[in-house]
Amino acid sequence: MRLHRALLAIALLAPCGLHAQSAALHRLRDGEPTRIVCFGDSITGLYYHTGGHRDWCDLVGLGLRQVFPKASVEIINAGVSGNSTADALRRMDADVLAAQPQLVLVMFGMNDVALLPPAEFHANLVTITRRAQAAGAEVVLLTTTPSFPGDAHRPPARVAEYAEIVRATGRDLGVTVVDTHAAFMSACAADPMARLRLMSDSIHPNLRGHRLIAETVVNRLTGQRVSLAHLPPLVPALPRVQAQLRAGATLRVVAMKPFDSLIGPALRRVRPEARIEVVPWDVAGKSLATLMAEAEARGWPSFHQPTDRPRPDLCILAIPTGATAPDLDHYYHDYTWVMNWSQSFKQPGWDCVMMMPSVANPAQTEAEMPALDVIQGNDLPYLRRAPGDQRDPETFLKDWLQALLADTPRN
Repeated sequence: MRLHRALLAIALLAPCGLHAQSAALHRLRDGEPTRIVCFGDSITGLYYHTGGHRDWCDLVGLGLRQVFPKASVEIINAGVSGNSTADALRRMDADVLAAQPQLVLVMFGMNDVALLPPAEFHANLVTITRRAQAAGAEVVLLTTTPSFPGDAHRPPARVAEYAEIVRATGRDLGVTVVDTHAAFMSACAADPMARLRLMSDSIHPNLRGHRLIAETVVNRLTGQRVSLAHLPPLVPALPRVQAQLRAGATLRVVAMKPFDSLIGPALRRVRPEARIEVVPWDVAGKSLATLMAEAEARGWPSFHQPTDRPRPDLCILAIPTGATAPDLDHYYHDYTWVMNWSQSFKQPGWDCVMMMPSVANPAQTEAEMPALDVIQGNDLPYLRRAPGDQRDPETFLKDWLQALLADTPRN
């Protein structure tokens, strides 16, 4: 709650950024179809750091609709992992200009820090801006989010230097700058827990961090405060599972114990015809660091190597409350990376769901609270019991699957 209040306060720091005569703002206010392209690297793109389902680009759309209820806005995510502004220029025609957007939000810098000198970064930002403007789009530049210790190629001071280049470029060109770097730094200064709660790793924000980006963007564009603390549920839930069952295909599941032995019987109580193959993952007595290493060995990085293993359709994570870490910093880091490695790198891929300890043992409802904060930052779907729920675990899973699959046709 303290972090959320701090984030809302930060979002109020910047005045309205787009000029009052902005055509894009008029279109949004009047309900005219408005296309926005978000142009960036993996901090913009949709990857496992935010659960693979939504990102700051999607959340900007939600925030704009809060400010302009009539808004008819289409958001195009043109973020590609590993890209610098040099890569951006090579794909700009196909990924940005071909969409004929009214507004382009540009966030680069994290990879430029590692790959390009400052002068080239500045020159590329100028070219990106002018090309978009020549095509009839308004341009807003975003400073990249900060880096934190842990990435030798992107030291925090150098990332801050490149953020200043973005600010200066915006001033020189007379275009709006959204200072997401400053917003994150302010959040971390206001709350010692903010770095742990906003970041998936040393350079990528988690979904909670993407909420901060989106709230800052919307406030800077419109001058209005928005809150994205309460997001709508993911729809559809577990799309890969539903597609496999709809097709009558075998459902391949990797499941932490004890759910390796629970998921099959629960599914067959809902879909007797379902075929399911389960690979068990023994987690008893292991630390979070050990589980993190095992997740990397069996997760998406392993599928980049030659392998005969079929990819799963579903990964069920059930990290026990006894999985330890030496301190809070390691707890957030290691728990996050068990989730990160266990997801698909990007969608479409396999589904991943968290089973809180209370699903298997109702007595552990209170003990699962620290883990819940980490999970909610990643935006993975999760199951936990309400207080007083004493259903046996298989019935609990059966009821969940029954609700999940209610609208999924049988083969």
